Amino acid sequence: MPPVETPASETGRDSRDSCPLPPLPASLQARLADCHTLPSLPAAVARVLMVARRPDASLFDYAAAIEEDPALTLRLLALANSVFYSRQRSEASTCRDAVSRIGLDATLAAVMSFGLARPASADTLDLDALWQRAIIAALAARHLAERLCPERSGTLFTTALLQDIGILAAEALDGDDYAALIQATVGHDALCQAEREHYGCDHADLGAWLAASWGIPTHLARGIADSHGELEAASPDTLCLRLSGRIADGWLTEAPERAFGRLIRRLETLEALSPASLEEILADLQEQLPSMAELLEITRPPQRDSHEMLAEAKRHLFMQTLALGARLDAHQAELDALRERHAELERSSRLDPLTGLANRAWLEQRLEERFHRSREAGKDLSLVFIDLDHFKQLNDRHGHQFGDQVLTSFATNLQEMVREGDLAGRYGGEEFLVILPDEGATGAEAMARRLSRRLARQPVARVDGEPLHVTVSVGIACLSDADFRDAREMIDAADQGMYQAKRDGRARISRQPR
Repeated sequence: MPPVETPASETGRDSRDSCPLPPLPASLQARLADCHTLPSLPAAVARVLMVARRPDASLFDYAAAIEEDPALTLRLLALANSVFYSRQRSEASTCRDAVSRIGLDATLAAVMSFGLARPASADTLDLDALWQRAIIAALAARHLAERLCPERSGTLFTTALLQDIGILAAEALDGDDYAALIQATVGHDALCQAEREHYGCDHADLGAWLAASWGIPTHLARGIADSHGELEAASPDTLCLRLSGRIADGWLTEAPERAFGRLIRRLETLEALSPASLEEILADLQEQLPSMAELLEITRPPQRDSHEMLAEAKRHLFMQTLALGARLDAHQAELDALRERHAELERSSRLDPLTGLANRAWLEQRLEERFHRSREAGKDLSLVFIDLDHFKQLNDRHGHQFGDQVLTSFATNLQEMVREGDLAGRYGGEEFLVILPDEGATGAEAMARRLSRRLARQPVARVDGEPLHVTVSVGIACLSDADFRDAREMIDAADQGMYQAKRDGRARISRQPR
């Protein structure tokens, strides 16, 4: 689809005409002021720019300025009669006809491109790459503008075409050093970053300064300054400019499928445009670029099959998504393993390795929490301190391995006796502690008796085929029995109760204090 015809009345001026350009670093301004090799404009272009600066300039004024240069007039007529603009059967035969047909901003773009295509000063730059990017960006910006801000399509065509002229100024300042900077960077964004580090600004700011020094209308210079940057939160016209550069970079790169794959992903996050619009833009570029490059005397950009290029981009994006999914799955598996390992370490830090019950540190920590919570809520709390009777003799007679078997079996019985919410643990050696939240002395004593009866019925081991039963001495302390200052005093009370049970003959329950 050829570009939409730009109305002759379009001036491109808007409220930004009065906005100042971003200031350049003082040191850079001083260098520019002393530089005598900055690119200048041919006289014919300068005359047209003088007309463009006049708010009351007419088509006749533009045509009169252009007609003073026969070569410029012939090129403008060729552009006006090209497939881009010629929708009538009649040909544009005068300069005024040409300006009327293509519009003021497109006329200015054509004049600038004719005048800047081969500046003599830039002998260290790859001008082919510079102007190929410019014409691709200009066509892409115009197409985008037709979707987002049609009234500014001509202005954005011109601005996009000129967005990289700051490179000419940087080359004039530093010659081979700037060329080396370009060679050392990969991609347009990387070049801008390197420029900001070296100059304190990038070539978009330099280009705006250069454009203003030539007398290019302020709104176009302002657009050049805004042409590089992030896509998010950009106004529609700025978004068109910034996207146009990315489209040009994708077209010119050696791996367009990767570049356009990234761009498709970026477009998915923008509300103003969809990835589907990219297909139409690339198809138009494929059709328009050869003729437009010839008209503007720019080396033809590389030919691309837009359909195949986008298909490759989508395949690349799909493979990236698969690879990303695989990496995410692997990361998730690693994360799950780490979480499981962490949970295992946490469990092991809380549990006694022999019996699988809570260890002493965890018991004391939980009791401290429960102690304060119960006191604040006015609820009861009981501790049951248990010691296996005659365990040292059993160990001495049958060995420590047998003793461990007895402890493990006893722990299983104890765990099966406690209810949900209670906490049973090994306090040390053959001593065990049970925390009973919301339980008074009666419930604690009942639990201890059930445990004793169970041990009487169920052996904890066998010796020479004969069942071995154990008995326990139990001490109980309840929060309601005394004014305990802390959890430590409550444990000591239950411990004293256990020793009292042993003094009374073992296999008994003693409540402390009474």
